[in-house]
Parts: sequence; C-alpha cells; structure tokens
Amino acid sequence: MSTTTVETAVQSSLQSLPIQQPYSAPITGNANDATAQAPADATVQSPQAAQTKQQPHSAAPISDGPYPYEHLLPHFSDVKYPPLTPFEHADPGLRALAHPNPRAFLDAATHVSELTPNLGTEIHGVDLAALDDNARDQVALEVAKRGLLVFRDQQAYIDKGPDFWLEWGRHFGRLHIHPTSGHPAGYPEIHLVYKDAHASFNFHIDDSTTSTVWHSDVSYERQPPGLTTFFLLASPATGGDTLFTSQVSTLAALSAPFVAFLRTLKAVHSGAEQAAFSAAGRRGGVVRRAPVESVHPVVRRHPVTRQEALYVNRQFTRRIVGLKREESENILRFLYEHIERAGDCQARVRWAPGTVVLWDNRVTAHSAIVDYHASGERRHGARIAPQAERPIPALDGLQLDG
Repeated sequence: MSTTTVETAVQSSLQSLPIQQPYSAPITGNANDATAQAPADATVQSPQAAQTKQQPHSAAPISDGPYPYEHLLPHFSDVKYPPLTPFEHADPGLRALAHPNPRAFLDAATHVSELTPNLGTEIHGVDLAALDDNARDQVALEVAKRGLLVFRDQQAYIDKGPDFWLEWGRHFGRLHIHPTSGHPAGYPEIHLVYKDAHASFNFHIDDSTTSTVWHSDVSYERQPPGLTTFFLLASPATGGDTLFTSQVSTLAALSAPFVAFLRTLKAVHSGAEQAAFSAAGRRGGVVRRAPVESVHPVVRRHPVTRQEALYVNRQFTRRIVGLKREESENILRFLYEHIERAGDCQARVRWAPGTVVLWDNRVTAHSAIVDYHASGERRHGARIAPQAERPIPALDGLQLDG
C-alpha cells in the first residue's frame, strides 16, 4: 500500500501526528466506478487477534445499583490497526428497487408519520429484529429516500445484543472501526457514546457557548459510512436529543448559479484533530489508527436515489482544494452557517426507551445536544456504521485524485 506521512500541528500535545494517506484510485461520475480494489499485497489485521496484547481500561459503572449494560460499557484498548483498504460497496437499496413493492416492510406498521416534509419518518409496529434480507434492503431504500427513520418500541432488537447488531450492520456494508472511540470489550466495530457524572473520560466543550457540533460521521475516511444505526441503552429522563439536517434540502435552498459553482469544488476532510483530541488524554486517550485526510466532492450524488447533497461539515472539513485560503474559509463559513441555521431543513429526534434510529450519513448531518449536565444521568448509546462508496461527485468527470 502506498502511504505518505505529513506533519500536523493541530494541538501542542500532538505536534508530530502522522497523517496516513489511504490508497486511492481515480473516480468517475458513474456509481459503478466509484470504488477501487485494494492492491494485491494489501492486508488487514484482525482486530480481535490484535487485541491479545492490549492494555484496556473501561468506564466504571455509576453507583446507583447494578447496571444491566455494564458489559457494554466503553472499553479503550490501545491496539494499533492498519490503514483501511478500499473495497467495492454494493448498496442494498439498489436491490430493493427491483422489488415489486419496495415498501413492503411497512405492511406491519401500526403507525407511520413524517417528522418533516423532507426529512425523517417515525415508524411504530415494525420489528427490526425480525426482518429478513429482502426487508432489510427495503429499509435501506427508505432510509436513502427519507434520510432518517425513527423506529419505536425496538427493545427486542436491542436485547439481541452485539453479535446480532454486527450481523445487522454487515448487511449494509463493511463495518467501520473507529480509530479513537470506546467500544464494548471484544466488539471494536461498535462505537459507543457514554456520559455520566463519574466517568473519567467525560469531556465538555468548555470554550464554546454550545454543545451543538454539526457533522457527518467520520467523513475523513475515503469511504465514509452510509446507512448508520444508533440506539440508546440508557438515557436521561429529559434532554439528550439529536438534531438532524437534510443535506439534500440545504443544497436545494441555494441559488442555481452557486450550486453550479459548488459542484466544481472538492474539499479536504481530516481526522487529525479528532486523533489529537484523544491523544491529549481526552475521551479515552487512544489513537488506534493513523489519522487520514481524504478529498471529497463538495456536492455528492447518492448512488440509489441519484439526489445531490451538500457534503461539508464544520467538524471534519478543512479546506477547499484549489482556492486561496480566504476564498476557502469564507465559502466554508457560509456553508457551515447555512447548514446550522436552516431550521426548515432539520428534524429533532427525542429519545424514548427502545428507540432505534437509522440515517443515511451520505445525505444528512447531525449533532448531539448535551443539555443534561446538571442531572448527572447516564446517556449510553451504540452506533453501527457500515462504510459505503467513495463519495460520487455530482459533477460528472470531477477528479478527486491529483
């Protein structure tokens, strides 16, 4: 695998953090050409095998009695992983298009309602744990179309546990392993979010007036996640909601000449700051894989719906390729502020026991809301994030390499 190391200075605690450039291959506007095979000599170490030499630490349970999900508390192992290799993604939503009734999985629903006209659907009565492969394909198509599905009363799904969650996730793509976050012991593919009054790796955004940080998950990867599954094992009595926005809608709100210009642009997304944050001793203190930077189109095309979506976010997008610094900064600042203030493109998910949320990470952005500090209550969530295709430029012929 061809790699290049460059110096970063994103934090004084990590002034020489290497940036691992993943293997890359040219991309075209055709969805079938948006993937690349790894070199013949590329290998990926088994995370389970690599963990034989780890020195883990985990979150201690809070002292209010036995916690039923103690075995799923965050575990931070300092095992080192090799760079991710490219793979060919086959979107299950494409298979559902050939089904005579691609929404047949909703036949069992007792209630279906839209969260907003353009983003999000809330569904009652469908048992995710009982869906066969055809129904899962249909779910993938519906997520692609609506951006966000909120399934209520899914305790049966949650109770099936981590082996089932991984089997579920693999149906939708190769499972992503986060380079810095906590995971249940033995299950590195499950990204955990955890906060309580006592956990030593809690962190606060002390230098910001808000906890709201809009982002698309790990957009710095060459092939970021697509259909993403998230649910809470424990949640505060009130608060801890999640905000979502449709990047299809945020793009559609812009003028046609400006969108035409944005289609010609590509931007750098970086994982360096996230790695530096962890290496500085925050949120677990581990960096298991060298951080990467990837170049993605500013406007991408969904491989199933063919819809165009804005693809920048304040957390991971760093600069627009080919523009001068001031030009890049001002365009990105405008786009970030547009995404953040466009309430007419947004939906808010209020969590309830047994809720499982699916979103398409390619065409949405989201932010947690950390508004429950005073209560000291536990918020413990699990995310399964299958990777998808390398982002497809909306503009045919836009070259992401070179």
